[in-house]
Amino acid sequence: MSFAAAMLSLPRPLLATCVYLLLLPGCQGRIFGYTNGFHYQDISNGNGHGEIYFNGIRLHVESPQSSVSATRGSTVTLPCHYHYEPELTIPRKTRVKWSWLPANTMTPQVSADAFFKETEVMVAMGSRHRSYGSFRGRVRLRRSAPGDMSLVINELQVNDTGRYRCEVIDGLEDDSVTVDLELRGVVFPYYSQKGRYHYNFFRAQKECQDQDATLATFEQLFTAWEEGLDWCNAGWLADGTVQYPITIPRDGCGGKNLAPGLRSYGQRDRVLHRYDAFCFAASVKGTVYFLENTTKLNFTEAIQACSSDGSQIAKVGQLYAAWKLMGLDHCDAGWLADGSVRYPITKARANCGPSQPGVRSFGFPPQYLKFGVYCYRSMLCFNAGQIKPY
Repeated sequence: MSFAAAMLSLPRPLLATCVYLLLLPGCQGRIFGYTNGFHYQDISNGNGHGEIYFNGIRLHVESPQSSVSATRGSTVTLPCHYHYEPELTIPRKTRVKWSWLPANTMTPQVSADAFFKETEVMVAMGSRHRSYGSFRGRVRLRRSAPGDMSLVINELQVNDTGRYRCEVIDGLEDDSVTVDLELRGVVFPYYSQKGRYHYNFFRAQKECQDQDATLATFEQLFTAWEEGLDWCNAGWLADGTVQYPITIPRDGCGGKNLAPGLRSYGQRDRVLHRYDAFCFAASVKGTVYFLENTTKLNFTEAIQACSSDGSQIAKVGQLYAAWKLMGLDHCDAGWLADGSVRYPITKARANCGPSQPGVRSFGFPPQYLKFGVYCYRSMLCFNAGQIKPY
């Protein structure tokens, strides 16, 4: 059917409207009275395959970094900048939205509907802005230069990790970029005093929290595996999956014929199934130290000794963070708050365990046995002037 025939077949009211619009000067193919500054050639001027050529101003949103890492409690900036091509002579009003996909909902292959699971962090237009949820009062836009919409997060929390999206909206046009936020820290396996595989998902969460840590994410465990973590007992992760890292394939750990990597049991029942846990410890706001100039102590005496020194007995996550992030190295075994006995080695040497750096463990010995003790002194005590730094 020809264009003229198609027009004549329309009902008269609709036909009259179409003719009116077509006869208006400069309005062919446009919505009357609307322009957003973006100009497109009519499809009849394309290449014959239904493509439309773009020949106007274009909005670009970019970030020089695809991922950023920081320590807990610090201030971190997620970079985001926008500009126009060609450059504008008159600034336009833009709306900026930062949203967030938490790390414990992220998987190696993010599904197509992941965008719809993002939660708002901040929305800003001009000098007006609003922050949401746990980010309220902790976030702002940097605005160090025209087009700078970088997000500044204060007092970084363990649960702030994930994928952040910076979206700039101009009229009907928008563009966005994502930046992953990771915490610098250390992953460590954790199991019950009764032996392996005693935690359901919720108990594993609590056990990690009790040791000043959180359940590790897949990304954190994968990074730990890349750095050499090898552990043949399966543990819960933050997304509800159960996995374990193997760098040296062997029987009993997936078999010799499997390549190194993360072995996965997939999603398990969070109430019924029992495994160990992989915990993640970020930096600590204080100091972990071995209490010198004391005789060997049983567990009760160790708790009291740290208290008498103006501190408290250290937790497992605090010892791991001090070893990994602060270089704590001491070849004496000491009690920790959970009743385990461990010691940190950054420079492997004779009579200090295996040839690789790590936190050595004696497990959970009877509490009447005598060892040294590792204490933790909070930075709050330093700042208050109540206790001098050790």
